[in-house]
Amino acid sequence: MKRSRWSILLAVHLCGTLASAIVSAQPIEPLPPAPAPTAPAAPADVAAPPADAKTTHSGLASKIVFKGKGSAHPGPHDRVTVHYTGWTTDGKMFDSSVPRGEPMTLSLDSVIKGWTEGLQLMVKGEKRRFWIPSDLAYGDAPERASAPSGTLVFDVELIDFVKVIEPPQAPADVEAAPKDAKRTASGLVYKILKHGKGKDHPQADSRVEVHYSGWTPDGKLFDSSVTRGQPATFPLDGVIKGWTEGMQLMVVGDKARFWIPGNLAYGDKPRPGAPSGTLVFDVELLAIK
Repeated sequence: MKRSRWSILLAVHLCGTLASAIVSAQPIEPLPPAPAPTAPAAPADVAAPPADAKTTHSGLASKIVFKGKGSAHPGPHDRVTVHYTGWTTDGKMFDSSVPRGEPMTLSLDSVIKGWTEGLQLMVKGEKRRFWIPSDLAYGDAPERASAPSGTLVFDVELIDFVKVIEPPQAPADVEAAPKDAKRTASGLVYKILKHGKGKDHPQADSRVEVHYSGWTPDGKLFDSSVTRGQPATFPLDGVIKGWTEGMQLMVVGDKARFWIPGNLAYGDKPRPGAPSGTLVFDVELLAIK
């Protein structure tokens, strides 16, 4: 029996479709995994800086490995994103972001002194080699057992950085209140630094918007809304006693300095992370909510 031309074409079409389905059903061989980045080998000049390296007054030596295209430099408090590898002077690598395949982001005020100084010499896109003496690194006998000792050598590539507002300096009278400061019955000491134009005072249960910075009496900054670039808002019945009392002495626009004894702050044995003893705050009252 003869088949029509259309039945033959349909059969060919079906066979082709079936063949395609069979091919597409075959298991696909997975692609081989990309090779993991390997840590760079120690540079030939790891033992000592070469003659063309430049040394700063602090003793930090460095040499540009390749130049960047940027013109701006990070500041001492900026957040930087870098790739890096570190060696001891005998060529032993102790840390590297390269094998991990991800650059690291960190604040320049939270790293060893050699990094804080050295990264400020760089521009975006630059790679530089540093020879960091022990007094600018972890020392000759580091407190942390896993930290490397002595002179350290780093290759650092500055990928990017973000400017951070420079933190306020500790006031000259941070250690003790001056004679013109006022003292309340509770022991809170305060001084109005700038008078505002407001008339109303917050109540103990008010919500306030403020800018503030806090130091320990040795001048160490432990918290600041100024460096975050954004004021803080909170209820006065949810903060330390010195703030609850002190803010009620202010009007909108006032800027005051408080010397808050430990019993009105976090105490002499506070929870982990909280500062102990007397605390000094500069507070500007922006609004009463």
